[in-house]
Amino acid sequence: MNLYDKNIVSLFLSAAKEHPKNTAIIEGETSITYAELRLEVLQTAAYFKSKGIQQGDRVLVFVPMGIDLYRIVLALFYIGATAVFLDEWVSKKRMEICCEIADCKGFIGRTKARIFSFFSKELRRIPVKLRLKKRLNETVNIAKINSESSALITFTTGSTGLPKAADRSHLFLHEQFKALIDEINPKSTDIDMPVLPIVLFVNLGVGGCSVIVDFKMTKPELMNSEKIAAQIKRNEVTRITASPYFVKMLANYVVQSKTQFPKVEKIFTGGAPVFPDEASLYNKAFPHSKTTIVYGSTEAEPISSIDSKKLAKNTQLTVGLPVGAPYHKTNLVIIKISEEAMPNLSEDEFEKMQVQDGEIGEILVSGPHVLKKYFNNEEAFKQNKIIVNQTTWHRTGDSGTILNKELLLTGRCQQLIKLNDAYFSPFIAESKLQNTDGIDCGTILSSKEELILIVQSSLSKTELEERIQDLDYSKILILDKIPKDPRHNSKIDYESLRKLIH
Repeated sequence: MNLYDKNIVSLFLSAAKEHPKNTAIIEGETSITYAELRLEVLQTAAYFKSKGIQQGDRVLVFVPMGIDLYRIVLALFYIGATAVFLDEWVSKKRMEICCEIADCKGFIGRTKARIFSFFSKELRRIPVKLRLKKRLNETVNIAKINSESSALITFTTGSTGLPKAADRSHLFLHEQFKALIDEINPKSTDIDMPVLPIVLFVNLGVGGCSVIVDFKMTKPELMNSEKIAAQIKRNEVTRITASPYFVKMLANYVVQSKTQFPKVEKIFTGGAPVFPDEASLYNKAFPHSKTTIVYGSTEAEPISSIDSKKLAKNTQLTVGLPVGAPYHKTNLVIIKISEEAMPNLSEDEFEKMQVQDGEIGEILVSGPHVLKKYFNNEEAFKQNKIIVNQTTWHRTGDSGTILNKELLLTGRCQQLIKLNDAYFSPFIAESKLQNTDGIDCGTILSSKEELILIVQSSLSKTELEERIQDLDYSKILILDKIPKDPRHNSKIDYESLRKLIH
């Protein structure tokens, strides 16, 4: 691989050369071909260079998913600069901490973000303010970069603690691209609706078409499934890649309205646990589509995957949630649960930490597509990585076990419940509750030697007690709404939930 090929933007440039007339992105009534997008990327790169953005500089990008976002990020890759992303839902205080860590030279955002920047000390400190639509009709050379140079920095944590900045190098993005190619098998003839931003980059690397969904990630509860269904039909979408919340809402609409999507061949979902009853809903709503549930994280995508039809057969979870066999490039081990940092271990020490198949422990992964570094956060590295004989293992923070060469998830390590020297997975309770009429969702938490059953339901306590007799608990807590993660609105936000019950 020569220096030119190491720049991740080369994947897009090759696709644009091979499929110039293919539509790259459709956003509402606007669309852009690969040839048009390539030209705009080069013109944007020239503008960035004219404003003093150089190779190695970091630029904060505050632009929602759409043509502008990918034009800007590809242009930054082209000149060897690093794109820094913040989640749209991030608070002002959190944003300022992230800005301080990233120490950006440039800032680019829509009008609303630019106005917001006047009221933020950290955003005002960024020296170069870039205009969203500005381009120059000039040519600049593609940056020849070292493969380990940073291409993309994204902040991964929720609302507490020092934010973790996932530092993705050009080499890492190449490996992630190859892993997602293996998993998704995208083609230049595909018309994808990617709600997960990283997947649109994969499409741009193969010449496929991406349809920007009419959906605000910051306000998932306002999702209009009818409008999205019309968008899928109008654009003849062949693949959907989205969070479980999105797929579930769409599936419910499809079943209730008796709509069909005969052209949708594949559905990929991930980012939160999908239980068997939800997999059954997917199968009912999309009988002609192959639906795959992917287990992974920001630092390692994919780790494993399972077909929805196979998952749906597991009607009663007894140990944990099946998530399929590990991806062939993923090295996976399970170690004893420990809160201690273990940044360096000998091979012997590492082997002694590992548990037997069937035992529950923390899931660790390594491989070419597994993130090896964080930006400006040594503490995050110590807590989340273990180096064994020059191999960097990522601690997922998830617990699980291996049975018959298949991975079973048992929840976050911090949420495991210890009963009689054995671990009980809250996923067992969550699956049963989700499958109970009258309960939207629920979980079980251990607090001060009590097992608290928490449910989101309109049922009375007496009605609930009659329906959930097979679960052990000390008391029931009924909430109008159980908090969910702000990124996907799909998995329970245990941290926020604990604050609510104390």
